[in-house]
Amino acid sequence: MGDFYQTGAIATFHRLGELKLEKIESELKSFSKWRPIALVLPSLFDELQGEALPHILEELKKVRYLRQVVVSLDRADAEQFAYAKQFFRRLPQEVKIIWQDGPRLAELYKLLDENGLSAGASGKGRGAWMAFGYVIASDLSEVIALHDCDITTYKRELLARLVYPVASPNLPYEFCKGYYNRVTDRMHGRVTRLLVTPLIRALRTIVGPLPYLKFMDSFRYALAGEFALLTELARVIRIPGDWGLEVGLLSEVFHNVTVRRVCQIDIIDQYEHKHNQLSANNPQEGLLKMCIDITKSIFRNLANEGVVLSEGVLRTLQVHYLRTAQDTLKLYEDDAAINGLLFDRHAESEAVEAFTRGIREASEIFQKDPFGAPLIPNWNRVTSAIPGFLERLHAAVDEDNRA
Repeated sequence: MGDFYQTGAIATFHRLGELKLEKIESELKSFSKWRPIALVLPSLFDELQGEALPHILEELKKVRYLRQVVVSLDRADAEQFAYAKQFFRRLPQEVKIIWQDGPRLAELYKLLDENGLSAGASGKGRGAWMAFGYVIASDLSEVIALHDCDITTYKRELLARLVYPVASPNLPYEFCKGYYNRVTDRMHGRVTRLLVTPLIRALRTIVGPLPYLKFMDSFRYALAGEFALLTELARVIRIPGDWGLEVGLLSEVFHNVTVRRVCQIDIIDQYEHKHNQLSANNPQEGLLKMCIDITKSIFRNLANEGVVLSEGVLRTLQVHYLRTAQDTLKLYEDDAAINGLLFDRHAESEAVEAFTRGIREASEIFQKDPFGAPLIPNWNRVTSAIPGFLERLHAAVDEDNRA
């Protein structure tokens, strides 16, 4: 995205000129002496057998500034966990694998439940939270970066650019969000383009230009799964366990970090990963479920800000969102035409209609239960309620990796 426009709410760092990767990595290696860096990789076992993750590891083998790599492995039995240990052994960094389905982690999740601190159901949110806990417990790193394991166009520059603003002791940032180009022969990123941006802008019209909505509207790709943060921040933020993870995380950052210490950065010239199905008639799957979870998360955070979301407001929102999304869709159609891209107006319109139904369902759920599923407690609360929990987590993960 070759421009230098600043949104005004948060700092935006662009790709300007020729990439100087060796210089950036050399500086990061120097920075890591004062601010050691951990990389968290939330992964399903199936991704170990895909095409993306082996390529990602080949790129990571060339990275010399990482202090540790923590893999949060989901949906793996004992045999698959053993395979995963061999699979990740090719990395030169210190690697620990958190076996989410193993008996030792099951005991820890049971202990949390018994103390009223449920970490929720398995998924990316819970996996990331537990990986943060392990990094905190190991006390080896001051910066944590996280990126997905299904990026088929991965280059190690993605990681270098992502961590640089937080790892540099000369910059003031505590949290950095990645963004990127989601274009091949057509535009991707439907949930961001046709749900999140039109929804937030419709809300700004209806409930007013709140600082929270301005903050959320400042991110070029709010649903990007790539971010970096200080380990101390990872102690105090709460994480949603559902599809609202990315939006919920940004909301927690808004409440815990001054906007002057938040930034976003263009991390790679081309980003491609697996695409979810729309599942327009099934609210329990695909992009429709994502829509419902994201919308509920935004509603709950607005309620936290003191905004009254009455039945009338929510009905008005549904109508105004549809108009805003349809207008936005036309802009994307024109943009695609100017750039010679394919554009399926019918499929895009179907997505807008499905997202409208998702907003309606999220509104009904929110009215019945404004609290919804609780966020995963932050690590400060866990260590206060269960002294020694982090030490038990550290020991359990280390024992699994030795076995």
